[in-house]
Amino acid sequence: MGIAFFSGLIFLLRPSRMTIDARDDRLTLATLTSQPSFRVQTHVAYDADEQARNLHGWNQTYDQLTAGCFVGGLTELCVDHMQVFVETTSHTLRQTCEVQKDAYWFGIPTCPLGTGRIDAQTISADALAFRQGGIEFELLTSAGYEIFGVVVTGEVLRRYAAEVEGVSLDERLPNTEVVSIGAQRKEQLCALLRQLLAGGAASGASLTSTARDSMQASVLASLFDAGALSAAEQLAMPARPRRQSIVWEARDYVLANRDRAINVPELCEQLHVSRRTLQYCFQDVLNMAPATYLRAIRLNGARRDLSNAARESRSVQDVAAAWGFWHLSQFATDYRKMFGMRPSETLRAAAGRQAGLAH
Repeated sequence: MGIAFFSGLIFLLRPSRMTIDARDDRLTLATLTSQPSFRVQTHVAYDADEQARNLHGWNQTYDQLTAGCFVGGLTELCVDHMQVFVETTSHTLRQTCEVQKDAYWFGIPTCPLGTGRIDAQTISADALAFRQGGIEFELLTSAGYEIFGVVVTGEVLRRYAAEVEGVSLDERLPNTEVVSIGAQRKEQLCALLRQLLAGGAASGASLTSTARDSMQASVLASLFDAGALSAAEQLAMPARPRRQSIVWEARDYVLANRDRAINVPELCEQLHVSRRTLQYCFQDVLNMAPATYLRAIRLNGARRDLSNAARESRSVQDVAAAWGFWHLSQFATDYRKMFGMRPSETLRAAAGRQAGLAH
């Protein structure tokens, strides 16, 4: 892409602009120069038609096939060019659905007893459903059904595949509506999506462009890791010295850009490696994932600065921002998990030591 990747990833994940139209509270494309969108909404419906309408960007009709009072739930995250949701429905439904053109939908049911069907094909316990946008399809879901969904625009998915995964999306798109990925990988994918939705709903705050980009990239990476876009072939990995070099180059780049959160896609672009190669190198050299190591590097840097902050009259917020942590409550949570104390406690301890030396 030729520019540092976060311009790079911002460009990758934002080929057009989105905003929220306050008149109908629906996510709409806009030509205005505006802050890209992020929101999490939760709905409860007592009518199948209402349930169908609550999911933004879809053209669909729900027919209730079993008797009783319907109850449906929906938690939906809309962020720039991606939609993530979890939907629960109480009764057997026949759904006719169509997602927007040039988009892709991945549907991941969680119910072991009611697997559901897409266009008469059974979605087994170890599988997910896949459909390209602009084409109507039919879902038959049983009572007590829960399904996660991810919708991503085609342009974003194609560019992510090429720039981060180093593959052609056309070669990876499933040629069937039901994709078997294995029960364990399916469970892990659902857990990640559930955590993402819960975290977004709990925060209630707007996210920086960097945080939104990281969120979208993590979902796309999870789809590739789960095998939703076909199993990856074996790649030739770098020799041992080169693996170590890649890890140290990554560390140097993070430290040189400490005032912002560098993520895996940006490192892939800077180091000219695919995400799988980067993950392999970190796992081999440090026995941990790249994202874990990058966060640890920044947390350790923040801890050192907090230990010296008293003499420099710097606050916890000053130090956090200097290391690219813009969400203070998340910084405090990660810091305490890593070091067993709050950032403010490190700062107070440093101030106490400084006062002791002054006397």
